[in-house]
Amino acid sequence: MLSKEALIGKAHELGFADIGFTTAEPFDTQKELLQERQEEYSWVGKMGLDLIAGTDPKNILPDAASIIVLIEAYFREAYPSQLERHFGRCYLDDDRVTKDGLAVRIKAFRTVLTQDGIASKVPFNLPHRVAAARAGLGSFGKNTLFYSRKAALRGSWVLPVALVVDRSFEPDTPGYAVGCPDWCKNACICACPTGALKGPRRIDPRKCISYLSYFGDGLTPKKMREPMGMWVYGCDRCQNVCPRNAPWLGKDLPVNGKAASMVDDFALRKLLHMDRAYFTARIWPHMFYQGPEDLWRWKMNAARAMGNSLDTEYVPDLVRAYGENDDFRVRAMIAWALGRIGGQEAREALQGFLLQSTGELGLEIASALDECTRSRAPA
Repeated sequence: MLSKEALIGKAHELGFADIGFTTAEPFDTQKELLQERQEEYSWVGKMGLDLIAGTDPKNILPDAASIIVLIEAYFREAYPSQLERHFGRCYLDDDRVTKDGLAVRIKAFRTVLTQDGIASKVPFNLPHRVAAARAGLGSFGKNTLFYSRKAALRGSWVLPVALVVDRSFEPDTPGYAVGCPDWCKNACICACPTGALKGPRRIDPRKCISYLSYFGDGLTPKKMREPMGMWVYGCDRCQNVCPRNAPWLGKDLPVNGKAASMVDDFALRKLLHMDRAYFTARIWPHMFYQGPEDLWRWKMNAARAMGNSLDTEYVPDLVRAYGENDDFRVRAMIAWALGRIGGQEAREALQGFLLQSTGELGLEIASALDECTRSRAPA
């Protein structure tokens, strides 16, 4: 029969940064929190994920006896700056479509369990971060993220992977503390441009740039467009400013080869003009939250990032893309981006678009034209 020590050794052998064990008792406090904030998390239910049910491991595995939590450090190597400015790092070496990286190692660990007669489930709706804390693997940050006790110099660049199993293991000592230093002055909360972080360990996910970039419904609200800055998919803002992450960010790391090979494919121009075949072959395998039906959202996000760059070199691409797309959301964001960049070329393009537009799109273009007129961009 596999011992706890044997599983710890196997986890490290498979490349996991840490491993911890906790009971299969319900996460009652997390359930109460979710019930209190049902409005903020209702979008998750629409995706078919029952977070409240996930707070009781026996809803996942009826014979649940323990939870094993593996810690995956996803930021082991440096990512090209061309990607870091637009994409959250946790997606830059993601295999949730290709299943040729982390998925292989999780499967290998589960095979070890199966060979010893242990049933396991890896649920999406169990509170993984809370499980990691209950397994004594680290502490929380005011930004709601989990900080490892070992990986990434005790930083937040980790993914807890929880496995519910039907065999009991001695639990580790829980650690629910917030480990942020008093002198940080709530750096993450102050730095959140959209106001998603409402206080220490309190977030409105609907305002988070990550949510807005890949789950938000329809055209991004105007008040959020400028604050979302250059992010196209995900966001690392609250992690980048965190003093607890400074030691790891200061390391001289080798470059991630897989990410380096993605730089050209993920250029803003390529994203704005891509077709379904390009997206399916080159983009989707790396960033799985949006499928081919969400191509419009990729283009909308790319256009917004171009607008926030204030770079007049993007104006011809935006004008061209307006003619390539008939989706209102994409066209409206292109108009906004042209208005934000400004200049004579952008202004003339918007004037032409306005002559052919009515309704909500016409209003967006008129607003962009007004902004463009006030812009100080060179003619």
